[in-house]
Amino acid sequence: MKTSRDTIQGEPFAGPERRPESFSEVGIRDSLLEDIALKALYLSGPFSILELAEHLHLSYEIADLLFRRLRTKMLAEITGMHDNVPDITITSQGRARALELLSQCQYSGAAPVSLQSYVEQVRKQSVQDLTVRPVDVERAFAHLVMDAEILSQLGTALNSGAGVFVYGPPGVGKTAAAETLARVLAVDDIWIPYAVEVNGQIITVYDPVVHQCVQKEEPEDWDSRWVRCSRPMVIVGGELTVEMLDLQFNPITKYYDGPIQMKANNGVLIIDDFGRQRIPADELLNRWVVPLDRRIDFLTLVGGKKIAIPFEMLVVFASNKDPETLLDPAFQRRIQTKIQFGAATDEQFQAIFRRVAQERQLEVDPGAIDELIHFIREALHKELRACYPRDLVNQVCWKARYEGTIPCLDRAALLRAAKIYFLPPVSLK
Repeated sequence: MKTSRDTIQGEPFAGPERRPESFSEVGIRDSLLEDIALKALYLSGPFSILELAEHLHLSYEIADLLFRRLRTKMLAEITGMHDNVPDITITSQGRARALELLSQCQYSGAAPVSLQSYVEQVRKQSVQDLTVRPVDVERAFAHLVMDAEILSQLGTALNSGAGVFVYGPPGVGKTAAAETLARVLAVDDIWIPYAVEVNGQIITVYDPVVHQCVQKEEPEDWDSRWVRCSRPMVIVGGELTVEMLDLQFNPITKYYDGPIQMKANNGVLIIDDFGRQRIPADELLNRWVVPLDRRIDFLTLVGGKKIAIPFEMLVVFASNKDPETLLDPAFQRRIQTKIQFGAATDEQFQAIFRRVAQERQLEVDPGAIDELIHFIREALHKELRACYPRDLVNQVCWKARYEGTIPCLDRAALLRAAKIYFLPPVSLK
């Protein structure tokens, strides 16, 4: 079996460093580690020291050192032994201290990595370091009926590792193509930290909703503060606001959640229906003028302090609006790849229809498809779009379910579905 590096060719990037065995190797303040360990004991304990190490994703040696420090301060104590491993719990004095800490910040999960470690790892895993070949694109897009020229343009866009603007009327496959771009890159594993520490503040990065964990056997000395994942795909549409582009501070938990672009690092970020967001298009582009150009973004902590993080992703803007109305000349230069999607040909429409019918395990008469094409073009005066086959087959299946019959993709059923699905031409209203 071919490995990911046999297909997408790039210089192999190294994973995170080996598991730290001392406080200095962890990369964050000792006192912060103590605070997280004490909060974990309060919220999830009692633990054995081994369980504390697993909870914090640190080595046994560091967990033991943390306990010794807490014990010296009379914040934790030993309650027994199991297989030569101490069982520990929090003391009453420790509970009071933990409550005080929780009022300041409720984070008690995996030990965070330093901002410097995060920046270095993201740079190692940059999408710009990958070389995508036609075979990779063809394999990923095999489930779609795509024009060869469009596939070539998408492959070129992937090799750029930069911004891409795909445009065309609704229903021609822009979003499906944008989402499939992530599949091309998904053969590579990357490493994402559970959290990052910046000036004593915690920013969570790993999101199980966004990041697909890859289960592989790791070396015993692996730094498990990092999660092995497929390259992520983050998609946002009309719900996008300017607040989603900055650190999300939770006033209850008192720590931050990383913004969408931080979670999309080393993957694909899709801005769907660009131009219809709650944030104006020019405001979004102005917000990202530096990140798109220099691959670095600036985020703001509570209090106004700014931090720099990598902006290492393929950004895909998908829109059914005219690019000239959305992009001024400066942004047209920064988003150098622009791909236009158009109507399907008769052959593509027929191929899509056959695939949709096959997925539903339904037979379809080729002659019925030809008549449907003629009806859409001549009676409705509409162009063929890639979304029509699935939408019309859905109409037929819904009607059959209502009537308690078996769906049949014949001439009468398809024309009836088309008359329900499409608005009539203006002259017929």
